[in-house]
Amino acid sequence: MKLNLVPARTGAAWVRSGLKTFWQQPLAFISLFFLLMAVISTVSVLPLIGSIVAPVFLPFMTLGLMVATSVAYDDNADGLGRAGQLGDAQRPTGSAMFVAVFGAMRTEWRSLVVLGVISAIYFVFAVMVTALVDGGQLMRAYLLDDAITPEVMASSDFQLARVLLMCLNLPLSLAMWHAPALVHWHRVEPVKSIFFSIVALFRNFGAYALFVLAWFGVFLLAGIAMGLVATVLVGVGALGAGGAAVAVGNILMIGTALVLAAMSLSSTWFTFRDSFDPN
Repeated sequence: MKLNLVPARTGAAWVRSGLKTFWQQPLAFISLFFLLMAVISTVSVLPLIGSIVAPVFLPFMTLGLMVATSVAYDDNADGLGRAGQLGDAQRPTGSAMFVAVFGAMRTEWRSLVVLGVISAIYFVFAVMVTALVDGGQLMRAYLLDDAITPEVMASSDFQLARVLLMCLNLPLSLAMWHAPALVHWHRVEPVKSIFFSIVALFRNFGAYALFVLAWFGVFLLAGIAMGLVATVLVGVGALGAGGAAVAVGNILMIGTALVLAAMSLSSTWFTFRDSFDPN
């Protein structure tokens, strides 16, 4: 395995490839994403331990969507890695994608758990650091399930603690970007995979920056489109169908956000494929 250096424009190509591959099997990708999200959400609501244990499952989600993308792309690509012109009969089935995903999880579960435990420990540390800003209100809410009053949530200290937590979690996201894929496709040890993941992102900073900016643009355009739909629904509500119109608008907004999240996570396989040479 060696690290490939790619031009900055590759970041936009990763987004295009991710969008194209996602729409070859949208129902399979969405179903997989919702299934994995449901598992993490269910674990996160467990009393006391939920917020600590939930990060353990994040590497499973990352690898699952990467494997699904690799299956969908490989079955629609020629030997040179360029998108082929295969017919519908040759496209991967959703069941084949799920089989590959859960097969990879079963094979690599030990390494994924190690990555998950590292993620959980770092997350707890980051949450504890926020106590320096707000006196421990956010920490108690996350780790001890303390109820938060609206007044506390609206306070500047609490909002600053949330921003600090987001900033502290950014290094964790960078470290775990390629780590699950490295342990699966290149048999790299979990701790080393974290190091190589960070190195890859910094050595190809231009491509990854453009990748993030391109996805930000996609999210922004989708948000504008959903805003226009919401405006129309508000107008419909003013004509007498207010409750139903607002409900439909909320469903569309949440559904669109989740689908975009599934798309963006699926496209990360292309960043991994072009950043590391298996030979």
